[in-house]
Amino acid sequence: MEDDEYNTYLDGFFTPSNTTEDYGYVLNETVILCEKTNVKRFGATFIPVFYSMNFLLSLLGNSLVLCIIYKYEKLSTVTNIFLLNLVISDLLFASTLPFWAIYYRTEWIFGPFLCKVVGSLYSIGFSSSILFLTLMTFDRYLAVVHAITAAQSRRRLYAFSMSFVVWFLSLLASLKDMVLYNVRENKPDGWVCEESGYKYETIVKWKLMGYCQQFGVFFLLPLMMVFYCYARITIRIISTRIQEKCRAVKLIFVITFTFFHCWTPYNVVILLKALRLSSRDRSCADDLDYAEYITRNIAYLYCCISPVFYTFVGKKFQSHFRKLLAKHIPCLKTTIMSSQSSRTTSFRSPNTEYY
Repeated sequence: MEDDEYNTYLDGFFTPSNTTEDYGYVLNETVILCEKTNVKRFGATFIPVFYSMNFLLSLLGNSLVLCIIYKYEKLSTVTNIFLLNLVISDLLFASTLPFWAIYYRTEWIFGPFLCKVVGSLYSIGFSSSILFLTLMTFDRYLAVVHAITAAQSRRRLYAFSMSFVVWFLSLLASLKDMVLYNVRENKPDGWVCEESGYKYETIVKWKLMGYCQQFGVFFLLPLMMVFYCYARITIRIISTRIQEKCRAVKLIFVITFTFFHCWTPYNVVILLKALRLSSRDRSCADDLDYAEYITRNIAYLYCCISPVFYTFVGKKFQSHFRKLLAKHIPCLKTTIMSSQSSRTTSFRSPNTEYY
């Protein structure tokens, strides 16, 4: 190596050794390269298959929900508007998975423009998904706990306005990905798509901001809000004992609980990585890398699971799904219709849509 100096990246960052206090600049100094061959081999084997399966299941499940909304429902209620936006956010997120699957199998072959776009869409899809789930929970809280006072405010204008706010906040959250994501050539791995092109200190600050944003804004605060809303809803249900409200709360609670159950391990890993990065630990330990691979893919399962709940937990969706099956599978029509006729028709209050 000429003059005993080179500049390279460790997962998109410089890792300085024997540097000055201002570690944002690496001049004429040797840096340590962490190859992490075993971690990359693990990802190349596991991630493409999982992402491809996740994409197909998510596309099928969310398309089914979208089809039911289009055929049997109208965007005349707050619930339906939020539900449609949640499906769109899930599909937006799932649309990035095929790109990442190919990337982990080979290298980034889609160019710098799509690198920024795919990275941003992933961030927008994730952020909007958690925000819409939180918003749906808060809307249930208003409809159950403050039913009379909230009746006038829970209109289409309110739903569209809140949806706009969610998409705007999600877009703001993705700005760092639009700025930092870029394509560069890495000799062992070919072309990679990751945070690069800026000083080490700058990328570390943005990386830490992203970790804090994800854990605090898109995980911890929504979790606290959900716990508060459902505590108040539970107290209200116990005092009123209205079965239809119990059914409405059950579906949103199951969906939200499943989301946080899937995303909690990943966010704990994100927090640990933030602590390690803020402590200026430049070791090549790969324990958190393995943990991130596993927990992140558990989190991605949510995009497949949520449409299943919409279809098979909610009574209204169950009815629409049976109609859809009866229409396209004639041999099941008699069985489905007889099953529906045997069920008693229950009273539906304004707070029980889709449940």
